[in-house]
Amino acid sequence: MLPPSPSIRSLISYIAIFIFNSSWTWALWPVPASYQHGIDVVWLANNVAFRYAIANETTSPSKLSNATAPSVTLNSSSSYAIVEAAIQRARDRLFGDNLVPWKFHPRNSNFEPNVTAPKIYISSVTIQQNRSDAVSILKPLDGEVNESYTLSITTSGAVVIAAVSSIGVLRALDTFTQLFYKHSALSDGIYCPYAPISIVDAPKFPHRGLNMDVARDYYAPSDILHAIDALAWNKLNRLHLHVTDGQSWPLDITTLPELSKKGAYRSDLTYSPQDLAQIQEYGMYRGVEVILEIDMPGHTSSIHWAYPDLITAYNIQPNWVEYANEPPSGSLKLNSSAVYDFLHSLWEDLLPRAATYSAYFHTGGDELNPNAYKLDETVRSNDTHVIQPLLQKFVDFNHGYVRAAGMAPMVWEEMLLVWNITLGKDVVVQTWLSDDSVLETYLDCGHGSWVDPPLLPSTANASTPSPSYPYNDYCTPLKSWRLIYTYDPLSHIPQNLSHLVLGGEVHMWSELIDPVNWDSVAWPRAAAAAEVLWSGAKGEDGRNRSLVDAAGRLGEWRERLVNRGVRAGVVQMVFCEQGGHGANNSQCLAG
Repeated sequence: MLPPSPSIRSLISYIAIFIFNSSWTWALWPVPASYQHGIDVVWLANNVAFRYAIANETTSPSKLSNATAPSVTLNSSSSYAIVEAAIQRARDRLFGDNLVPWKFHPRNSNFEPNVTAPKIYISSVTIQQNRSDAVSILKPLDGEVNESYTLSITTSGAVVIAAVSSIGVLRALDTFTQLFYKHSALSDGIYCPYAPISIVDAPKFPHRGLNMDVARDYYAPSDILHAIDALAWNKLNRLHLHVTDGQSWPLDITTLPELSKKGAYRSDLTYSPQDLAQIQEYGMYRGVEVILEIDMPGHTSSIHWAYPDLITAYNIQPNWVEYANEPPSGSLKLNSSAVYDFLHSLWEDLLPRAATYSAYFHTGGDELNPNAYKLDETVRSNDTHVIQPLLQKFVDFNHGYVRAAGMAPMVWEEMLLVWNITLGKDVVVQTWLSDDSVLETYLDCGHGSWVDPPLLPSTANASTPSPSYPYNDYCTPLKSWRLIYTYDPLSHIPQNLSHLVLGGEVHMWSELIDPVNWDSVAWPRAAAAAEVLWSGAKGEDGRNRSLVDAAGRLGEWRERLVNRGVRAGVVQMVFCEQGGHGANNSQCLAG
């Protein structure tokens, strides 16, 4: 992998999956930076009160008992509103997860605490935010928000959470909910078997995201909100929304109404300005920044449905492969005044809305095929020396609008490494081709080819194998959670440049994914990446983290996700989760 230029911050994109366990252990995912615990049991009182205060602020602290949380309007942006909403969600999880962890103990064992023994109850949780939130808390650049926290539980039932920011409080509450289980013999028995507990935690990388392709298949706003919940629970903090592509344009642009009316798969399968605002605000309350991507100048053939004069090499058949990486072919013309008028209208409408809760905007730039410009009457050449200065002007124009809206631009790596575009120091470059390990870890691929094989000659026997047999895709075989978990985003980066790596994203392209199978394709594999990005690929001893340990924690975390409505795939069979046949699951590890 080429090291990133010191003037460009590089964002590593990669992916993952998972599967194993040794024995039931302290089950936190992602693993905290420091975690010490005992073996005493404390119980959670039904009327437990959460008390939240910000140091040196005069606003009355939050006092939430078993009453419903105060209503939080979508235009409320205070730290108190963010945390109070998170407290209510934490309460819902604590008393709603209903996880009885029988799968993670030997079969028919008596692992639950004695219900007739005296009980120590947690009656209150003290939450102290040590300083006021920065103005950028709602739309931070990577690294601007301190997400660290501490969490302690004593054997007497005292709970204290401390954090520097409201987002750190959110991360602590997500950890807190994982420490409790449901007792199978009690309707209201919620207990923690690990007291005393001391946790000190902070993320390894500031950018921890998932790229969701909502252009190749349509996802209702509720599907996107569902994804945001799962991201937040896994301490992922960025949702990269790939909202348009060559196949469809589902995003409503008020000043260009024909774009989605004609470019969406169906005129009612679109995202209105109200939908977008709801998605952004929902993410903000959960510490998940929503970053929009309009990929261009390639991947824009859907614009042809409304504005055919703006697109070159549209849907060339049958040899589309000469002009694009996937059908339908088509790219924005590069030297057309009409294209720049279109972009002006697009950015003037969209960017002020996107900037409300995001510090970034992604302008794409991947897989641009120069052959398309042989058919562009404003270029008439596939010579990269002819195309490059036109592309530089195109990128500069777009990034000028992004900056004017108060955001930092993001691009795919080809703009820098293939086209040698001069980029501003504020630009985040997202890599996906420069590292072979990165290339092999996309969650969406490995399921097989989605493009139909070429037709056989009419003279061929019906049993003649297709040249495409066995119909693999470019990253077959499917990547397991183990592979993702063992990937180190810094493995190919010189130590003196490692500070330029902001983090990573898992990618969910939707050629073979839709809302029906999205959960099982994403989870629990994306959770493996989440731990690498939060905790780092290596432990305190500098060695890779144990897959055996990870499997046990991941298996339990998957059960919690399922109980929360996330239809995550199986980590491993129950035989392995219960420890296999004997003291360890060596048989499972050999498989």
